[in-house]
Amino acid sequence: MNQPISRRRFLGVTATAAGLFTIVPSRVMGGFGYVAPSDKLNIAGIGVGKGGKGRVNLNNMKSENIVALCDIDWDYSKDTFAEFPDAKRFIDYRKMLSEIGKEIDAVVIATPDHSHAVIAMAYMQSGKHVYVQKPLTHSVYESRVLLEASRRYNVVTQMGNEGHSDDEVSEVCEWIWNGAIGEVSHVDAWTDRPIWPQGLTRPPQGMWVPDHLDWDLFIGPAAMRPYNRAYHPWDWRGWWDFGTGALGDMACHVLDVVFSAMKLGHPVSVEASSSAFNTESAPMASTIQYEFPARPKMGKINMPAVSVTWYDGGLRPRRPEGMPDGMALGTNGIIFHGTKGTLFCGNYGSRYKLLPESKFANAPKPPVQLRRVGMSHEMDFVRACKESPQNRVLPLSNFEYSGPLTEMVVMGNLAVRLKGLNKKLMWDGINMRITNLADDDVVRVANGIPGQDPRQVSLNAKQASEEYIRHTYRQGWSLGV
Repeated sequence: MNQPISRRRFLGVTATAAGLFTIVPSRVMGGFGYVAPSDKLNIAGIGVGKGGKGRVNLNNMKSENIVALCDIDWDYSKDTFAEFPDAKRFIDYRKMLSEIGKEIDAVVIATPDHSHAVIAMAYMQSGKHVYVQKPLTHSVYESRVLLEASRRYNVVTQMGNEGHSDDEVSEVCEWIWNGAIGEVSHVDAWTDRPIWPQGLTRPPQGMWVPDHLDWDLFIGPAAMRPYNRAYHPWDWRGWWDFGTGALGDMACHVLDVVFSAMKLGHPVSVEASSSAFNTESAPMASTIQYEFPARPKMGKINMPAVSVTWYDGGLRPRRPEGMPDGMALGTNGIIFHGTKGTLFCGNYGSRYKLLPESKFANAPKPPVQLRRVGMSHEMDFVRACKESPQNRVLPLSNFEYSGPLTEMVVMGNLAVRLKGLNKKLMWDGINMRITNLADDDVVRVANGIPGQDPRQVSLNAKQASEEYIRHTYRQGWSLGV
């Protein structure tokens, strides 16, 4: 006879069968699709507005207990509150942690980019598992610190680049590692973003803060500025103080399969060009070229030095040889240029094709080398949270993977913001610093006011790069390390 499984025992269930996972058979829990309330994970959401990913993530975890919701704008979040009427509601994530922290097992963080790190750190330090939307952080330093914290506090982590758990990511990696297209020394990747305003200068005047919005908490660790509808909701992505532009929004999706298949780490150099830009907002379009050193052999192929070129704002690479007429590059995509052929795909390896098609039409699939998740990205996180630490298999985009991926992504923004130097930035990834800046290097950027002639602002490049790599937080805010 099956015995009831307590919450304590359930959270200690281990995975078996060489990486194939079940949580608990439904027959044990009382019938098909049923899980006893005491054996569900208690999850809180922070940043749950109707237009954001937090709401989507929580809906993909709704088989669990959604015990609390937190947002700085209760009007923007009212639809999510209505979906989870039993969840306790908070404006301040710190108050939620202090008042009901003992009731929370895991938290989903989907706030603007600039506050990801401080919130995630607070909850990891309290022993909570954390699911953080992409990009993991706003700066290189924050990504490094969160990775180290995930090891220190031994919690389950996952970045919300949801397609990383799709089978196509693994299949693209296996095709490349099996030598199908030969050695790859260049990759092109692109997005149609931004679909929000960029290339903006700061509004000359503030507006009255709506009654339903806590502006101080929105600002969080950034420098205080007057409220304006240009920042919230949604359009924060284009402002350097709050977001990371088109690159930060989309590269954790688009470059994910590149980072995986090419076994990338720290770039050795980064160089950017862009449309007109300023100190306040990401440009409307940019290209960024990363250079990576040779890596150890993977499967049947060597991993020579490789360049990765990123395009956004409507810019595109040239069509690859062998691409059939009528096949569009698409809004987001990747081209792996190999010595024996080309692999073309969309986000997360979707709709991948090996080119020329005539050469690969009858090619057998390569052997399986990577774990297939078999469930949603969110539920793989839940699955890992319920396993015992001694036997836990981490979800695929845990911070050991997504931390270095995010470092690479936001390093590209560093190059964009310093593009006025007109030189390639040499990067020491271990120590998180640019090695070829002179003491007198100056970068000049526009800082105009609408309706007036733009002013030129001169920034010391060394000082600016240090601030972009490791932000100075507003008084009262800290990573707590």
